[in-house]
Amino acid sequence: MPSPVPGVPDELQRRLGGPDAVLIGLGSMIGAGVFASLAPAARAAGSGLLIGLAFAAVVAYCNATSSARLAARYPASGGTYVYGRERLGEFWGYLAGWAFVVGKTASCAAMALTVGSYVWPGHEHAIAVAAVVALTAVNYAGVQKSALVTRAIVALVLAVLAVVVVASLTSSAADTGRLEVGSDATFGGVLQAAGLLFFAFAGYARIATLGEEVRNPARTIPRAIPVALGITLVVYTAVAVCVLSVLSPADLAAAGAPLADAARAAGEDWLVPVVRAGAAVAALGSLLALILGVSRTTLAMARDRHLPHSLAAVHPKFKVPHRAELLVGVVAAAVAATADVRGAIGFSSFGVLVYYAIANASAWTLTPAEGRPPRIIPVLGLAGCLVLAFALPAASVLGGAAVLAIGAAVYALRRTSAT
Repeated sequence: MPSPVPGVPDELQRRLGGPDAVLIGLGSMIGAGVFASLAPAARAAGSGLLIGLAFAAVVAYCNATSSARLAARYPASGGTYVYGRERLGEFWGYLAGWAFVVGKTASCAAMALTVGSYVWPGHEHAIAVAAVVALTAVNYAGVQKSALVTRAIVALVLAVLAVVVVASLTSSAADTGRLEVGSDATFGGVLQAAGLLFFAFAGYARIATLGEEVRNPARTIPRAIPVALGITLVVYTAVAVCVLSVLSPADLAAAGAPLADAARAAGEDWLVPVVRAGAAVAALGSLLALILGVSRTTLAMARDRHLPHSLAAVHPKFKVPHRAELLVGVVAAAVAATADVRGAIGFSSFGVLVYYAIANASAWTLTPAEGRPPRIIPVLGLAGCLVLAFALPAASVLGGAAVLAIGAAVYALRRTSAT
């Protein structure tokens, strides 16, 4: 590992237990998926939305299994940036890190804008910037404080979602016939929906990127990742089924606030402000965990001088990568001030799918003694990531590919100047 920043410690402390790791993963996934991804996915898949959700879940399971095995082998901050570097070579690790940092910065903006759209419609950008600033400050104060905030957020959001599910199931407007797959569902549309919904499942990466801050990571991380993913899948399925029972696929596709519209359609108008508050809190939880994950990957890349080495500094008191967190906060706030939430989801999905494609390729190289998963897992994960990435809307694919090309060019220039 490169030398630390002069005069500043570069070691993080292992302060997170298994429940903390699971909750950080839940905070990332539940906030992102239920409140931000259902409408654009329904627009793509129509009545095939649940099939798209199943596709996304299978790919996410393969990615989670590969990531968990790699995290047990390499319990360091950085996630697939570290795995790709160690298993495939420096360039592939760098490309994974670049895709993650850029894609997840877009995710930060999407979550911040989701907060704004629920808290104060018409003033989304101002609220989004304020949310990024506030949560960057929380993360700066230490990872344990972030875990405590996430625990409270997850509990509140799960309670709100449970009320929505019960209200939808008991509503006179509920119609299970809406769950049937109709002629509006196409194979390409279902794949595109799966790619957009993958945005919702990618939160378990935050568990792996906190590898240096988890106690007994070789045991904790492989357990925490599938638990968080499993709970999230159950929640997503229940919510999607219930929302589709009171809203048609067309109504869901057009919804600006799908769960609030579902509550209104169920005849529970009193629940609408509760859902709006829950959505805002969920998005805050996701944003909190996103800033954690992106800053840790930035830290890892800065240690290897793929990013300015000063970003590798760790605060002597709070034991967090404070400079990396501040940079992520500034960039995320700038994007949130100008971006569109739907475009940010597609762009983020492309970058994260490339990131996990490299994770699966890395897991393929593990030996049985290193805890290699069954061969079919990384094969399905790699193929699934690539298929879903290129099934996304054309603007997302072109924008994501351009950003990857820029990253590769920066890498080549840096290598050339070094020689």
